Formats: sequence, C-alpha cells, structure tokens
Amino acid sequence: MKVALFITCVNDGLFPNTPQAVVQVLEQLGHDVIFPTQQTCCGQMHLNAGYRQEGLHLAERFRAVFSDYDVIVSPSASCVGTVRDLYASSARSLGNEPLALELEEVGRRTYEFSEFLAQVLKVTDVGASFHHTVAYHPTCHSLRVLGLDEAPKMLLRHVQGLELVTIPEEDACCGFGGMFSIKNSDTSVAMGRDKLARIRSTGADVLCALDNSCLTHIGGLSSRAKTGIKMMHVAEILASREGGPRV
Repeated sequence: MKVALFITCVNDGLFPNTPQAVVQVLEQLGHDVIFPTQQTCCGQMHLNAGYRQEGLHLAERFRAVFSDYDVIVSPSASCVGTVRDLYASSARSLGNEPLALELEEVGRRTYEFSEFLAQVLKVTDVGASFHHTVAYHPTCHSLRVLGLDEAPKMLLRHVQGLELVTIPEEDACCGFGGMFSIKNSDTSVAMGRDKLARIRSTGADVLCALDNSCLTHIGGLSSRAKTGIKMMHVAEILASREGGPRV
C-alpha cells in the first residue's frame, strides 16, 4: 500500500525522530511511504484561535497537496483531529457547504498512526522490542476527538519486554491544550503537575503518547522536577528493535 506521510509542524521542527519511526515501521510492514514536500501547517492553531477563514486557506492547501493519495497517516492525534473534525465544521460555520463536503472526504482518508496500524492494517505486533516500564497518556484529541483508546495500548502490549502500567485517572487532561496553555498558563501548569504526580506513582521510566505537544508539556514539568522519566512518542517505541539504542 502507498501511504502519504503527514509529518506536522511540531514533529518537523522539533521531533524528526517520530516521523522517521513511522516510516521505519510502515516500510518494515511492506508499505511504500511517500512524503509530499509541499505540505505545510494544517491550520490547527488558526482554527483553535478563532481565525476560521485563515485556517480554511490551509485546509484547502492540505486537501490539494494530499488529493492524489488514498491513505494519509500522521503521528499526531491533534492534527488528525483537526483534519477530521474541525475542517468541515469550520467551513459550514462560514456557510461554505461545498468546501465542507470536500474536506470531509479528505478527512475520511486521514488516520493517526496507531489507528492506521490497528484498525486499518489489523496489525497487533510490529516486531518491536523495548525493555522498559511504560505508562501511556491518552491525549484529549486521541481519546475524545478520534475515540482512540485500545488501539495504541494493544500495540504496546505486543512489544517484547515492555511492561505497560496504567496511570490513575488516565483520561484526565495534562493541561496543555495548545492555546489553553498560553492563555491560562497557571491552570495549565497546575493540571500538568497533577498529571505528573499520577504518572510518577506508576513507577514508569518512560511516558508515551500519540502527541508530542502534550509530551513536551509534561516533559518540561518532569525535567524541572528531575524525575528522570523519558518522554517518547508511541511510534518511536514501536520502531525499537532488539539491540537498538537504549533509553
């Protein structure tokens, strides 16, 4: 299968290892990964901030760039949630029904990485090996917008040597929320500290999620608290192999 990689701004600028891990896993499963170089920001920040028309300009660009691909995969639940949920609703709010229908169509072809593996390819074991105690944080977009709960956990449970532990009140928001963390920084930090305390109670040495933005928020608080907990995207764990670099 030919898969178009939607890398996202955060991963492109700060976490290149994550999309590289996506490519590694998909290629090892026998799929061709294509990277359309014309892709830009999906417009999530614009739409979340209320700049619907500006965000829709980027939505139209996204649709044009990925128009020739049957499957679009991204290691970001929040960006996939934007494409699948915010695009069409934003177009309708501006009275543009034809554009809304076009954007719904591209949304149906866009998948978060673990979702694509577990629900489309029906893969449970990607051959990964990772000898660590791992806690999984269900980000708000992955859980509440995309409805992803068991897919990433199932993939993690099939990683050789990995012990998956559950965070108490795991569905509680970490406090990042994009614009929320900027406009409500004190509340954001307080929520993050509460989340970190629950993560620490698990004894995990690695925290993973489907969004590097949330991991950055928690990771900053973790670093200041000197917890020693490593932040990793789920894709990086799934790309780990026996004899590979140690955490």
